[in-house]
Amino acid sequence: MKTDNVHYDTFSGWVDPPADVRPSLTGDLTCDVAVVGGGLGGMSTALRLTERGRDVVLLEAEFCGHGASSRNAGQLAGAPGGDLQLLNLFHRKKMPGMIRLAEHAAHHVEDLIEKHDIDCGYEQTGNVFAAVSRGQLGRVRRVAKLLRRAGGDVELGTSEGLGIPHGFLGGMRENVGGIMNPGLFTAGVRRALLRTPAQVFERTKVTDVARGRGRVVITTARGQVRANKVVLATNAYAGEWDVTPRRLSVPIWVAEAETGPIDPARLAALGWTSRSGLVTQHNIMENYRLTPRGTIVFGVRRLERGRTYPLPPKKPDPALVEELARAFASRFPALSDVAIDRAWGGWIAITSSWLPLAGQLDESTYYSIACNGHGLAQAPYVGSLIADLIVDGERHEDLAALWVEKAEFPRPMMMGPLGLRTIWAVDRFNDFVNGSRRNARRGQRRSAR
Repeated sequence: MKTDNVHYDTFSGWVDPPADVRPSLTGDLTCDVAVVGGGLGGMSTALRLTERGRDVVLLEAEFCGHGASSRNAGQLAGAPGGDLQLLNLFHRKKMPGMIRLAEHAAHHVEDLIEKHDIDCGYEQTGNVFAAVSRGQLGRVRRVAKLLRRAGGDVELGTSEGLGIPHGFLGGMRENVGGIMNPGLFTAGVRRALLRTPAQVFERTKVTDVARGRGRVVITTARGQVRANKVVLATNAYAGEWDVTPRRLSVPIWVAEAETGPIDPARLAALGWTSRSGLVTQHNIMENYRLTPRGTIVFGVRRLERGRTYPLPPKKPDPALVEELARAFASRFPALSDVAIDRAWGGWIAITSSWLPLAGQLDESTYYSIACNGHGLAQAPYVGSLIADLIVDGERHEDLAALWVEKAEFPRPMMMGPLGLRTIWAVDRFNDFVNGSRRNARRGQRRSAR
């Protein structure tokens, strides 16, 4: 696969930054609710609060949608993230609630798209847990069994039956969700928010969140906001303030890449008739999906942990892009000659349990981490549920399913540099011995007959 002329984006490969960035905060303000963070979680919280008549100020360090919200693969998931077998082992009683929340979250995003007329190319295709080997196929079957037992809407099938590329042996489709352009979706949510009475300040980095004289005081470089309540919706960046609970989450850098346009006949030969997004069953997944512009977006495969705050701006490492290219050629041998056009990346938050979570630090301060690789669906939904809690004083059953009563979190296992490298090495060893490259070539030959 050609990697000679890759454009390394500092933002997202899906969309350009907005041309109408709002001015930063200057001076002091008071409001009912302040929202810190302008990603999908924060924007959805502010949007819902203003719809319900609350006086809202939103503060964003860059511009709304600058972070992971617009940089992901654009796969709207209908199932929980993480290793579902481990989640079932340690959190079996929570599984029905987590699955219900995941499906409701995907439907919530679909409703947002329709309500605000957001043109983001959404396709209700579902997404497939795709197997590259017999071992992964066995894992998929076990995951499907536990999801069905907990009420999930999934189906097993061969690659032909699921309409996914012939190089995969088969998999399990989440029938809820699909694929979209996450940059356009995030921009659409931003436009909807800017049409409301909410006061939105971009280029406004929060330096401190503290209690003072019965209110929460949010300090920035050029002013303060005093609010009755505050919602911390900063995803991977939450660790920048002392108010953040210790070990709330781990910041992880992930990367995506996109091919140049591929001849439609070559794409059709893959057998990808469903257009479903794909995630492999490695310990650190690989993701693949088609786009309306005749390209394939793919990524992850390797995770890099952030070590200090503030998190540094980054571009994808060319060595990682080379590795993603090799993986692509293994899964799609018929397209091993295509070129990577661009690459980008972003910081996401991973909790120690790999479950979304939300809670309160005191009677005035709310927080959530709804990412774990599934933030495109879960962050907007959880943000809206927190807004309803603030207005109504009652937790929706989906919010109750992830609510943390006491903000104490265990040390995340295997999330250090050595642990992540070990997980990556196990995946590469399994790829070496499990016949996945041979399976992909056999699939290609079958499709060529």
